[in-house]
Amino acid sequence: MCRTSRQNLMIFSLQHIPKQVRPGCLTCWTFCILGSPPQSAGPRCPSMRESRSWRSMSKILPQIVYVARNAKDNVVSFFHFDRMNNAQPEPGDWPSFLQRFQEGKMAWGSWYDHVKGWWEKKQLYPKLLYLHYEDLAEDMDREMDRMCSFLGLCPTEEERHQVKEEVQFDAMKKNSMTNYSTFSVMDFKISPFMRKGKVGDWKNHFTVYQNEQFDTEYQKKMMNTTLRFRTDI
Repeated sequence: MCRTSRQNLMIFSLQHIPKQVRPGCLTCWTFCILGSPPQSAGPRCPSMRESRSWRSMSKILPQIVYVARNAKDNVVSFFHFDRMNNAQPEPGDWPSFLQRFQEGKMAWGSWYDHVKGWWEKKQLYPKLLYLHYEDLAEDMDREMDRMCSFLGLCPTEEERHQVKEEVQFDAMKKNSMTNYSTFSVMDFKISPFMRKGKVGDWKNHFTVYQNEQFDTEYQKKMMNTTLRFRTDI
């Protein structure tokens, strides 16, 4: 049975996700979409210290939606984010930043550990939906159907249209709730927080040599996983 899409949804950060579901990289922030908690849970999500068991937490945290982006576009986006984020250390030049990314020496840990860790948890936790940024960019209707089915939502056509309009990159870029324009640590003179959002923009940054090196290391690090990404659509 579908829940109405008007049902309250809540967003929590990684610190509220039980250890049984978390990947190894605990310093990376990940967001999940959750159904409304039972009334007995009160108005807020209890901390891990307050949770007595995985069973009690799973009642509050029934569903997780994880979105991963391909490594090449991810590192480009991360580079420009670090350039404009005054709360972050100076990123240095592009070649050195790219090397640190490959080595996992980033503020939020290794991209490889994070995406693979959540992929493995997906196999153990059936209430985790693993989405790809590239799939969302390619066909929003298809991926919205997947999310609605997973969350048990039955939005009206009007609601679907509204969601599609509001989650378009250009719309979010203009929205002060999503573009970080109210954050003083972000220097928009250097780069906007929401820059392009394109799949394949890495081609404007990688040299032929950098791409070959990256692919070699990528194959080594992704050898023992069934997780696959597209770097173009």
